[in-house]
Amino acid sequence: MTRVFSGVKPTGHLTLGNYLGAVRRWAEVDQHRADALFCVVDLHALTVEHDPGRVRRLSRQAATLMLAAGLDPEVCTVFVQSHVDEHARLSYVLECVAADGEMRRMIQYKEKSARERARGGSVRLSLLTYPVLMAADILAYGTDEVPVGDDQTQHVELTRDLAVRFNERYGPVFVVPRAVRPAVAARVMDLQDPTSKMGKSHDSGAGSGAGIVYLLDEPEVIRKKIMRAVTDSGQEVEYDPENRPGVSNLLEILAASTGGEPKELGGAYASYGALKKDTAEAVVELLRPVQARHRELAADPAQVDAVLRAGARKARGMAGPRVDEAYRAIGLLPPGER
Repeated sequence: MTRVFSGVKPTGHLTLGNYLGAVRRWAEVDQHRADALFCVVDLHALTVEHDPGRVRRLSRQAATLMLAAGLDPEVCTVFVQSHVDEHARLSYVLECVAADGEMRRMIQYKEKSARERARGGSVRLSLLTYPVLMAADILAYGTDEVPVGDDQTQHVELTRDLAVRFNERYGPVFVVPRAVRPAVAARVMDLQDPTSKMGKSHDSGAGSGAGIVYLLDEPEVIRKKIMRAVTDSGQEVEYDPENRPGVSNLLEILAASTGGEPKELGGAYASYGALKKDTAEAVVELLRPVQARHRELAADPAQVDAVLRAGARKARGMAGPRVDEAYRAIGLLPPGER
């Protein structure tokens, strides 16, 4: 059976972009068609300055929302990255295969390190090396497919390169994974800056959060944000992402929320106002059951903790033998009884 791995980083509250671009597909498609693992990648949240308490809160919230969105622990494996030591164990071994140059060429490293320097801060070494940890996340489980958006494709290509390089040097330990992309709404854009991705933090888009729809936003907040979305010059409602990014983003959100096609939906509207109103209502209805289920799970945190403990046990059992094999292959002496 095809094995799928994907994760979400607890650096901010999950957004409509996370849901339409990834989490909904995990719940509706991936967990049913594959041996699927879904992870809160909390170690990745430590690559920049952070509040420890906030990381813990967001990690729990992300796990709860993943379950609220429909991930079924009886069908797939849901866990937290730091609960499975094999991720960190394998990451160091892969750092011994990776090259400094290929790390510094990673687009996200260039962008994030430039922002950090512009703020007068220091760049953590982990920001440079975290793509190797991401590769370890994937390779530890013999992953075949990694569902990603366009911005993560480079990381999967690095993972493939490291797997091939390790296998050629030390023996066939790793499956070489491939990236797969959702057909619709793989990249939802910021409502206030439709040329930028709708990110979890305020570093993207307009910088105020006004362009970001969070999964736990109240319905009136969602409506207000969408009704204030930036559109384009002129009044014609048509799907043209290159020349009319604002209205095209709304059409993509509406299409993903209702099951329609962006180009066809564009022809049904005579004004931006009508499009915004329908898009807002569609998003409110789309998120209503997710929010209701989240409230139920948040009221019973012990249930979420039990799911995460069971998921981590299962994940350790899956990853341990392969990581042990990688240690032997690269030349490390096997331990005695642990």
